[in-house]
Amino acid sequence: MRLVSVEQILRARKLLEGVTRITPMEHASDLRSLHGGAVYLKCENLQRTGSFKIRGAYTRIHGLSEEERARGVVAASAGNHAQGVALASSLLGAKSTVFMPERAPLPKLAATKGYGADVHLHGAVLEETLAEAIAFGERTGAVFIHPFDHVDIIAGQGTVGLEILEQVPDVETILVATGGGGLVGGVAAAVKSTRPGVRVVGVQAQDAAAYPASLAAGKPIRLKEMHTMADGIAVGEPGKVSYAHVADLVDEVVTVTEESLSRAVLLCLERRKLVVEPAGAAVVAALMQHPSAFTPPIVAILSGGNVDPLLLLQIIQRGMTDGGRYLKLRLRVPDRPGSLVAVLSRVSSMGVNVIDVEHSRISGALAIGEVDISLALETRGPEHCEEVATALQAAGYQVI
Repeated sequence: MRLVSVEQILRARKLLEGVTRITPMEHASDLRSLHGGAVYLKCENLQRTGSFKIRGAYTRIHGLSEEERARGVVAASAGNHAQGVALASSLLGAKSTVFMPERAPLPKLAATKGYGADVHLHGAVLEETLAEAIAFGERTGAVFIHPFDHVDIIAGQGTVGLEILEQVPDVETILVATGGGGLVGGVAAAVKSTRPGVRVVGVQAQDAAAYPASLAAGKPIRLKEMHTMADGIAVGEPGKVSYAHVADLVDEVVTVTEESLSRAVLLCLERRKLVVEPAGAAVVAALMQHPSAFTPPIVAILSGGNVDPLLLLQIIQRGMTDGGRYLKLRLRVPDRPGSLVAVLSRVSSMGVNVIDVEHSRISGALAIGEVDISLALETRGPEHCEEVATALQAAGYQVI
């Protein structure tokens, strides 16, 4: 299969002038110590529509003939691709129809409609939504815009790679969140054309990683199931076009855990003041989970920032738990007036914030005259957790 050339990517970049933004490059000094050199974050979460997807969508739709654009376009997406297609279509004067899963987050649904798309909700999972979008195209003549498996999509996404080479000329490693492979394939095509020694690494969620098995088999392999908070990179099977680019140009694909994803989202929010969705934060998760694995200078692409506020709240809570910022423990104390106050006073003196308290006298494990106090506490981290538990034991409390 003929791969996307750097000339195609350069033409896409010219086309995208005035349409997309040259997104900023943030220096992540807090991650430097993990890899012994400079780490930069390419902020595609600050791109128009909140992700890199507008680059490929605009390039693909612009490449249609006038007759094809007159028939309109159709796409299926849970969020980022939907918004990219909707905006690109509006800018190019084409009617867009977007199918989204029935449980698509309301902010993504509203944003897609706001960019001008006619939105239909269909299916419990994305595969059902995709099938309905393809069927709609066959019925109406609307051109189906694939989220990653087309040379124009890959060329558009590859413009990110050109910007990286200009912003960090001495880059040695580029980390790219990888679902279907359009972004990582495009970036690799752009970078390898002039800097073949730069290592391009794809990053997938551990429980939704189709590429490791596919690369081992030498062909796209479909996953039987996927479970991840990073819905933006939860793709069950690589496409033929994107697979060819990854197999030929990408140096390595690594995976990250759900724990690392939640901690990465929290780090971006707390330390960088950046709202990044779990899929976009996968590259930061890789930097945290695999210390010293990548040669600096490193550029990690934050591919998107479209996250539902309710999900973000859950991720923050999980990230704080995984980072040792929450402590749950149960104390067995004498059942007499003042016991609870004494416990809370001692906890307060250690600079701990009490989130929840449960006081129970009903348990078969309790002796007469005993009570269990369950505490949910907010701490400063793992060392503080250990300090609190040790201090309570030293004070004579039975920590269960």
